[in-house]
Amino acid sequence: MIQTVSTTPFDDQKPGTSGLRKKVRIFAQPHYAENFVQSVFDSLEGFAGETLVVGGDGRYLNREVIQIVLRMAAANGFGRVLVGQGGILSTPAASHLIRSSGAFGGLVLSASHNPGGPDEDFGIKYNVSNGGPAPEKVTDAIHARTMTIDSYRIVDAPDVDIDSIGTSRLGDMTVEVVDPVALYAELMESLFDFPAIRAKIAGGFTLAFDSMSAVTGPYATEIFEKRLGAPGGTVMNGTPLPDFGHHHPDPNLVHAKELYDRMMAADAPDFGAASDGDGDRNLIIGRHCYVTPSDSLAVLAANAHLAPGYAAGLKGIARSMPTSGAADRVAEKLGIPLYETPTGWKFFGNLLDAGLATICGEESAGTGSDHVREKDGIWAVLLWLNILVARGESVATVMADHWATYGRNYYARHDYEAIATDKANALMAALRGKLDGLAGTANSGGTIRSADDFAYTDPTDQSVSRNQGVRILFEDGSRVVFRLSGTGTEGATLRVYIERYVGVEGDLAMATGDALAPLVAAAQELADIEGFTGMDAPSVIT
Repeated sequence: MIQTVSTTPFDDQKPGTSGLRKKVRIFAQPHYAENFVQSVFDSLEGFAGETLVVGGDGRYLNREVIQIVLRMAAANGFGRVLVGQGGILSTPAASHLIRSSGAFGGLVLSASHNPGGPDEDFGIKYNVSNGGPAPEKVTDAIHARTMTIDSYRIVDAPDVDIDSIGTSRLGDMTVEVVDPVALYAELMESLFDFPAIRAKIAGGFTLAFDSMSAVTGPYATEIFEKRLGAPGGTVMNGTPLPDFGHHHPDPNLVHAKELYDRMMAADAPDFGAASDGDGDRNLIIGRHCYVTPSDSLAVLAANAHLAPGYAAGLKGIARSMPTSGAADRVAEKLGIPLYETPTGWKFFGNLLDAGLATICGEESAGTGSDHVREKDGIWAVLLWLNILVARGESVATVMADHWATYGRNYYARHDYEAIATDKANALMAALRGKLDGLAGTANSGGTIRSADDFAYTDPTDQSVSRNQGVRILFEDGSRVVFRLSGTGTEGATLRVYIERYVGVEGDLAMATGDALAPLVAAAQELADIEGFTGMDAPSVIT
């Protein structure tokens, strides 16, 4: 029986670039999740009798919210819901399932790389029929509805069995529980030379993959150990846990230190990688060789033709504005377009749908291609493996050759986390107030060529996105970028991106910290970070 439940709005349900993220205790409030889900449905048209995909990264509250979504989808008129077995679907697998099933859209339950547990984070985002995150016009409509909602519709019914593959009925709606891994693994096998990678592993090539007790465990075990023949134990922390085993499932050098230490040891495997909470980010480390996400994007683009799925070449490369310019030089050499977009995968989705780009990437460890409409951690790892096998070289050798060919973009991101929102906004406002007078001035980083607040005109629909981050560009090609992130759940995170380009004739073997030290000082001089935040050092450096 369908119930109509009276409710009142919550004033904190504005979706960010990756949906709505809050602490579990917030989502666990009566009506909170229901209000947001109903607001999503109320903002859509034409879904009666259509298919909805639902799944998440297995974090705390995942199963409970899936049951709410199922009962509400039935009450609102969906004809079928596809749900990952056990409630599990990585974000890229959810994107593929939406696309391959012809679904109307999907609800992905995840807070990505944020920690999980009863005192940690949860999230919901809506993906549209192309498999990608909802565009701003949809998220704006959802937010507007959250401010006026007065009731939601839900079926009064027992919980659905989501652990057994098969179909059942919920009111007039079919619920189909599907294998969350098989379709995705088959897609990967269609893109990469699995026989060659399998032969390399059989010949003694060793790897380690850290799933960080998050969603990619089943995917990595199926692909790396079962289909590619890597020995048992290759996948570390391979069982998804609601609290991610008390890990912070962000694949960076702080939170994946166990993997990093293993890859820096004398007996390190040939190749190491990790993925995050929902499977869309990646970390790449060769034996004694860490690869920055920006460099990884450039190397993948330069060598993608070595994988069967990309043998025809690339249509274009897209990167987010804060990502280093390493990929720009690859695009120039290949004679293909380079698109610089705001942060947020939805901007890449437009380019991919229009056939303008093939490979996309963000400095925050996200890379992907036109095979889905999300970034994809395991995809990036497999493309790296395919490249190493085809070239017969180590990660360190590939990187040295890349820098010798294109020069090196020394790069780091400094995150200042959990800043009081008013202080973070005041810092950015003060910085924006200086922009008009900065050109031609000098500081520890050198002479400033230009300074602006990045704006983007989407070439597919001419929509304009403003205030996407403050850029300080120096005469020598170096730059410092300041931006507030929308992925946290408490306070604000200030991200400072620091980049120095050195050409092929320069010193390509400096320590990154030494290369960037003058620009780090310049960032402090420009923004008075310590004065505004009270923090004399970043929380995390990646």
